[in-house]
Amino acid sequence: MTKKLLNQNAKYDQKFIDTIEPNFVFENKPINRLKIIKNNISDIEKDRNERIIELKKKINSIQNCNLRNNSKNLVMGDGNIKSPIMLIGETPGEKEDLECQTFCGDVGALLNKMLLAINIKKKDIYSTYSVNFRPPDDRKPTGQEIKRYSIFLKEHISIIDPKLLILMGSTAMEAVTGLNNQITNERGKWKEIIIGNKTIPIMITFNPSYLLRYPENKKYSWEDLKKIKQKIQDLKIKN
Repeated sequence: MTKKLLNQNAKYDQKFIDTIEPNFVFENKPINRLKIIKNNISDIEKDRNERIIELKKKINSIQNCNLRNNSKNLVMGDGNIKSPIMLIGETPGEKEDLECQTFCGDVGALLNKMLLAINIKKKDIYSTYSVNFRPPDDRKPTGQEIKRYSIFLKEHISIIDPKLLILMGSTAMEAVTGLNNQITNERGKWKEIIIGNKTIPIMITFNPSYLLRYPENKKYSWEDLKKIKQKIQDLKIKN
């Protein structure tokens, strides 16, 4: 008669598993790790949206501000909130204020052409402004106004968490970098800023509204755009 071998630890092992995870289920199917990653990306996007909503509330609660009092709408930003490329303009104009969108009308048409020249669609990147309200008579914001709103702008950048920043116009340059030199002396040069312990490369270039007034400077913007295209390739950015 052959003695049947028993696993003396079988009951102990099952009890041990039950104490660790009473609802543990064994399956022969492989784990779908792609599904987990997808959920994590969705959670990140949801978190960004919620944080932007909270930031918008902060900006809307500003008191004693001529910019806010003059505007019909707060122009927060639009485009792809997950984009690694963030474009920052100066301030909303009349059309942007009415439509609550960034870069509308002739300015938007020119920007679209500029971006398409380096194979970028505006809707695929994230766009915002240095100051979220239209200034009275479309004047340039004062240094004090730029500084006041730069706090919100840097929080905005932190939320989007881009790999590359494009600053269009002197107001954007001053708001992000603190530089108040002539933009002609600063454009076309790669700079860096640290936000949230992350170093982000920055390209300063002309604003499309400026180029509509001074079209002879489009050639300089084209040089800047080619540098941006090369940086996107170097950083292996996929938008």
